[in-house]
Amino acid sequence: MEDLLRIIATAAGVFAGTNVDDLIVLAVLFLSARASGKPRPWQVWVGQYTGIAALVVVSAIAALGLTIIPDQWVGLLGLVPLGLGVRGLVGAIRSRGDEEPLAPAVASGLLSVVGITVANGADNISVYTPMFRTIGVTASLVTVAVFAVGVAVWCLAGSWLGSRRTVVNVIERYGHWIVPGVFMLIGAVIVIESGVLAQLA
Repeated sequence: MEDLLRIIATAAGVFAGTNVDDLIVLAVLFLSARASGKPRPWQVWVGQYTGIAALVVVSAIAALGLTIIPDQWVGLLGLVPLGLGVRGLVGAIRSRGDEEPLAPAVASGLLSVVGITVANGADNISVYTPMFRTIGVTASLVTVAVFAVGVAVWCLAGSWLGSRRTVVNVIERYGHWIVPGVFMLIGAVIVIESGVLAQLA
């Protein structure tokens, strides 16, 4: 039971951490739905589920391809999200003085919502792939179930945020700091828990 709770907690943390920026996109989409009727709310929900599912499937296939890599070296894949996090942090530091607002997501229907979701979450593959490769089939299935619940929570939160512009402004202001930090943390955890550092020593 403890293991199950740990897997659920880890999966929830990974989903939330890798999709913080997606909250902004969802909020903008729901704002657009309220203001212009496009995209429709159901299209946002279905598009989000389809996009996240596509990212998970690609990550799972990539993880299967990694079976040729010895287990003790898989942890080095954690350097990918770690590197992306460092790059994002450097970018955030360089753009500190910029007052340019986040470009709004433009979507008019289901396909465009799917496209935005995939494009916005493409870098998540670098986190999901080594995770699926290292946690095993049972934990992966639990993780996918948690992600499915997470999408619903994110859509509800995005709809709520979309009706409160001040909250969206806060996320826009600090999201570019939070996301790189989470990526670096996830990457570090993958590297440390894999035991690859002991192999290199």
